[in-house]
Amino acid sequence: MCPVIPYGKGCVICMLKIAVIGGKDTVIGFKAVGLTACPASNAEEAKMALRDLTRENSEYAIIYIEEKLAQQIQHDIDRFKDSPSPAIILIPGREGSLGLGRNALREAVERAVGTNILGD
Repeated sequence: MCPVIPYGKGCVICMLKIAVIGGKDTVIGFKAVGLTACPASNAEEAKMALRDLTRENSEYAIIYIEEKLAQQIQHDIDRFKDSPSPAIILIPGREGSLGLGRNALREAVERAVGTNILGD
């Protein structure tokens, strides 16, 4: 459940969170800008972090996962493929992109629109 925060006269807003799962060197920069950083050095740690962030009534709307780890826990990520929240977005690690994030975006667009409109 999203925490409701009073905002002005009679208004409330819902504050959802953003998290990042990846190597320590990758997530430290995200922590500096206020995201929840979940360092994971292997697939098991990444899987546990994803499980914690996606438990019932979670406040996380977006979860960024480093591509290298995402490749190893793809089965766990696929459970959220068709759900609107949390949005799981793959990001490149320090070694550079593996192309998984771009492929995931292309597949999501094709499911939503019915065709590849990205032109790649």
